[in-house]
Amino acid sequence: MPGLYIVATPIGNLGDITRRAVETLAACDAVACEDTRVAGKLLNHLGLSKPLWRHDDHASDADRARVIEAARSQAVVLVSDAGTPLISDPGYRLVRAAREAGIAITSLPGPSAAITALTLAGLPTDRFLFAGFLPPKDKGRKDALQALAHVPASLVLYEAAPRLTRTLAAIGEILPGREVAVARELTKLHEECRTGSAEALAAHYAAHPPRGEIVLVIAPPPDRPAEAPEDADALLLAALETLKPSQAAAEVARATGLDRKALYARALALRRP
Repeated sequence: MPGLYIVATPIGNLGDITRRAVETLAACDAVACEDTRVAGKLLNHLGLSKPLWRHDDHASDADRARVIEAARSQAVVLVSDAGTPLISDPGYRLVRAAREAGIAITSLPGPSAAITALTLAGLPTDRFLFAGFLPPKDKGRKDALQALAHVPASLVLYEAAPRLTRTLAAIGEILPGREVAVARELTKLHEECRTGSAEALAAHYAAHPPRGEIVLVIAPPPDRPAEAPEDADALLLAALETLKPSQAAAEVARATGLDRKALYARALALRRP
């Protein structure tokens, strides 16, 4: 049937493609993909030949309009280079546009590096947050980790091999004491999932530079007793010596996990003569 079909593709081992994905690729009229060379290799492996339309992070409004218009009367498949489209991938813009245009959308489940790593890591899976790639620069990376520090869930991140040791060092500094799993080359011959402290893992990979795609899983923050009101007051008073009430409340909220609005109201009260 005409429409847009979101098809998950293997993240490494070509044997992981689903039967339904193969059937959909065989029946479709065109494939929108990140890289025509990568998609072409998969189709060749499957013995298929389809028109390939490049649709990546640089896709323009005109590119999206072309796919949407085609999907009104044809079956158009959306794939990423590996795994499930839209996961750390710009395809959501196309899906959003298709939904606004009233195009039928079908999503076929399949491989995902984030989920595969999470199941290998042996860390809590009842609640997790996928945060994609951290910023490449040191300050941005640390700021992003600080923003995630109090999320009560396992954190799942993607990282490039050349940045791994710097990222692990930042995790050790901003999220001290957390267990970390480094999963790489998932589903491939040299698949690895190594766990330990961020410091130990950084030392290992400094001595053994990694290759391949990497997923990091970070344990949730440890449970801690609730801050007593007098403790929060002491922290607020210290922060108010150099910060405005709103800034002091935000800083104490980050440090304690307490409600920022309540802390702001308390900060205003503490500033009154």
